[in-house]
Amino acid sequence: MKTTAFTEYHIAAGAKMAEFAGYNMPIEFTGINDEHAAVREKVGVFDVSHMGEIWVKGPKALPFLQYVTSNDVSTLYDGKVQYSCFPNGKGGIVDDLLVYRIDAETYLLVVNAANTEKDWKFLCEHAPKFGLTPGKELYNASDEIAQLAVQGPLAMDLVQELCPDCDVKSMEYYTFCKTTVAGIPNAILSITGYTGAGGCEIYVANEDAAKLWDALWKAGEKYGLKNIGLGARDTLRLEMGFCLYGNDLDDTTSPIEAGLGWITKFNDTKGDFIDRTLFAAQKEHGVARKLVGFEMVERGIPRHGYEVAAVDEPSKIIGVVTSGTQSPSLKKGVGLAYVQPEYAKAGTEIAIVIRGKAVKAQVVRPPFYKK
Repeated sequence: MKTTAFTEYHIAAGAKMAEFAGYNMPIEFTGINDEHAAVREKVGVFDVSHMGEIWVKGPKALPFLQYVTSNDVSTLYDGKVQYSCFPNGKGGIVDDLLVYRIDAETYLLVVNAANTEKDWKFLCEHAPKFGLTPGKELYNASDEIAQLAVQGPLAMDLVQELCPDCDVKSMEYYTFCKTTVAGIPNAILSITGYTGAGGCEIYVANEDAAKLWDALWKAGEKYGLKNIGLGARDTLRLEMGFCLYGNDLDDTTSPIEAGLGWITKFNDTKGDFIDRTLFAAQKEHGVARKLVGFEMVERGIPRHGYEVAAVDEPSKIIGVVTSGTQSPSLKKGVGLAYVQPEYAKAGTEIAIVIRGKAVKAQVVRPPFYKK
């Protein structure tokens, strides 16, 4: 089992540790609800060093990325981040990812931890068509980079103290800068987030991780900084309706089905890409299922894998829950589910089958939690 550059600190802090994506990761420290509230109200730090980082470089980097991703990479400028996905050639998704444009011939791909090796293999399979060499223009740096996500309404006040050369508080959503953080030059600081609470991500080399950690906690003391585990990360993202690969997205789901048509571009500048024809047909003619958000009307906690039924005909199964939880902020059950299109409109009543009982819920448009 792998460790991150911060694992020893989590163990020392008394974290409940468990294997996740091949890493020994903190699941919780003081409890999911407490950690969830800390991020919504103040500031928390997540170790997300298990995420994958892959560099794509050279004059063919852009046409390569245009082909293997669904979004239009040509719209990026230096310092801009884009959400996208890798189509798998069969109408499904290899992974969802972030694309960072460093410059016109240098891009950083940030991929899901559990999919890093799968993504690397996928990219290597297509690289020769564009003259890219794995280990050269295409480089997997995942084991060399440490990443912290600092999230919450006080996050940018805290991080600003570590960044004397950059006005981080004025940075726009989905942008990044290379700057000095905690005395570490050429760190990458980005504003993307997976919690809906504001904040940033900081990327440094593993050898600089201890310096970053010490400086962050020294500055964070007056802000009430707390350690946050993967448990609260999941409840926070679900309150915003953000997809999680392996639950809401996988090799059998298309971005059109998943409501990700906005990251699937069919314009002339995008050009050809994997599964373009199939996705275009789905967009034009419709799909057999759609991913929707829902809130429980009656008491009950929805979970991954629970069946979704028609309210007026409980024996009629119309879909399946992909993510579900008891929202710590809203004090009620919320979730995401794939349902038949006729049940996908906001306001539609559905039923979640919980331990054999059809429990009433309503389709709503995420985010569930609004500031």
